[in-house]
Amino acid sequence: MSSFQLWKPANLEKLEQGLLAAGIRLRESKFALKESNPKKWRRYLLGVWRRHQNKPEVAALYQSKLMIARNLLQQWVEKQPDLKLPVTFDNRYTQPAFCRFLDQELGLPYVGTLADDDQVILKGGRLTLAEFTQRLKQEHLQALAAEGKPVFHKIGITYKGEKETYYSYCHTHRIHNYGKQRLVINFSQPDLSDSPSFYISNRLYRQSVGITRIRRHRRPVEVYHEEGKAEGLGRYQVRDFRAISRHIGLVAVASSLLRAAPHDEALLQKLQRQIEFDLEGSVPFGRRVTQAQCLWALACFISAGLTQGQTLREVMAPILAAVCRRSYSCRNRAVRS
Repeated sequence: MSSFQLWKPANLEKLEQGLLAAGIRLRESKFALKESNPKKWRRYLLGVWRRHQNKPEVAALYQSKLMIARNLLQQWVEKQPDLKLPVTFDNRYTQPAFCRFLDQELGLPYVGTLADDDQVILKGGRLTLAEFTQRLKQEHLQALAAEGKPVFHKIGITYKGEKETYYSYCHTHRIHNYGKQRLVINFSQPDLSDSPSFYISNRLYRQSVGITRIRRHRRPVEVYHEEGKAEGLGRYQVRDFRAISRHIGLVAVASSLLRAAPHDEALLQKLQRQIEFDLEGSVPFGRRVTQAQCLWALACFISAGLTQGQTLREVMAPILAAVCRRSYSCRNRAVRS
């Protein structure tokens, strides 16, 4: 079972009029931003909306991504009241109010993602996670030198049949604005030389292996979005829901075909002979290989025509005519729509 809802950008005129109608005062000095800096004006209005979204008439003015997520999760819990599956999300959704909603209203376990400038509250005051991690890293290296107990412990999880190793710190801390949380800090390299990841969970008894395994299931979603945008998902300009659905469907098909290509031995051998590159398994590289293969095929077509005595103009004429007809047809469809 899956649910979704299309996010739409805020209608700034509707938002402005709605805030004023709800009795919320807007600063006179900010109105000049409408003309001088529309982006700042948008940020200002959305900031005012967030501060007052607890009022029903204000909440109805705009459906933010966080609000859509809340609604979808609420629907899920109502349909599946006995399932208490963990919810995991990236830094964009790791917001105090959203985490409290999951914990207190829905009663769901979650694994969120923090940034290095989020703060942990210690007895001596607050430290950013970057500062706190640096302190832990020094303690860890000193402990290893003295053959003592390490701060970061080696853990392993299995994801889709493959073993992954991390060097992990796991402890319960108070996180600024979030309250008491189970904090996990993960490195991928044994010398802790890479950039760490920061996770929090409202289940204070969980260990780093369980929290890391849950969070690992989020990563393919992020990769899909990154690769989808690279394949054209971020550049569409269609206007209605049916067109958006079709465009996303086509991008998904293209991405799936590129993912399947590294497992086609005959195709790989053919590409290997023709373009003479070591073929990696990533979708973006597969797209570049496909483009290179198309360029190679075009070059071979031109070479064959020239070998048979045709001029370059004669070889290219049918290709150019096909491109021009397609461009003309697309332009006419755009004008009619």
